[in-house]
Amino acid sequence: MEMDPVLAALNQTVLISGPGPFVLLGVPGLETLHAWLAVPVCLLYMAALAGNVLLLGLVAADKTLQAPMYQLLGLLAAADLVLATSTVPKALAVLWGLSAEISFAACLAQLFVTHVAFIAESSVLLAMAVDRYVAICQPLRYGALLTQRVVGGVAVAAVTRGACVMAPPVALLQRLPYCGQRELPHTYCEHMGVARLACGDTRPNVWYGLATTLLSPALDFGLIATSYAFILRAVCRLPSHGARCKALGTCGAHASVITLFYTPALFSFLAHRFGRHMVPGHIHILLANLYVVVPPALNPVVYGVRTQQIAQRLRHLLRLCWVGARRGVSPERASHSSE
Repeated sequence: MEMDPVLAALNQTVLISGPGPFVLLGVPGLETLHAWLAVPVCLLYMAALAGNVLLLGLVAADKTLQAPMYQLLGLLAAADLVLATSTVPKALAVLWGLSAEISFAACLAQLFVTHVAFIAESSVLLAMAVDRYVAICQPLRYGALLTQRVVGGVAVAAVTRGACVMAPPVALLQRLPYCGQRELPHTYCEHMGVARLACGDTRPNVWYGLATTLLSPALDFGLIATSYAFILRAVCRLPSHGARCKALGTCGAHASVITLFYTPALFSFLAHRFGRHMVPGHIHILLANLYVVVPPALNPVVYGVRTQQIAQRLRHLLRLCWVGARRGVSPERASHSSE
């Protein structure tokens, strides 16, 4: 039986322009708690903005923080800002009942930027693990191997890698037919969540999504674990107990950030593909929100506390701001007067 030419033309138009706007449902089953759930998310987002902007400002402005290690921290802060800002504002609008609709194009743009930022941050964490490995296991070659040019290459490679990984799934989502289902049980657009709204064959999306999970964050996590195995072996061979404690202390902040970043993210990815009937939907959505806002909020705190030089510069800046506020002058003038 041949399809009506009008319906065929309509279907072709839908395939070209995409479906109508999606409706983000927030956290199904916890609708009555949406306003309360938005409060910690908002506070964490504000902390992420303040902490990462401050960290970026310190690394960019302070000449004593121009070493590759601190520049990598700046890249991490930038990735955190993009990751949180691409998802949290819309999630808050959904939870507060301000705006639940999102156009197909905006949805694809959001999931593309979110996943690119996530992959870029994973790449930066891998580069930081390599930085720690070279600093501890090859200290005499550190200055030659880790330069500002290398950090710039890491930034370009991280973004390029994320874009190359995420371009195919966006193209696959654009080619899928959508048959009227518009409700997306989430607070923001996610690759497989959007794919499940389609009425076509989504197996390529499922397998590609699994492959990117294994070849991006999972691979990075494995390489980071390998680098730390070599670091621990080198640390155990150090003759001085003080030297061993100092070496482990330099890796403590990075290890904490890795745990915060990968644990909820990998659990969320795998649960979305294999544990849909084992993990309640609201648990999965809450975890998906945690991994885009908790690491960006806590990373500056972890590095501010565990990295001595950053902590010192931050205390110095706060002291200057306090003196300037007391005297009614700017921090720059307070700095000159204190000198």
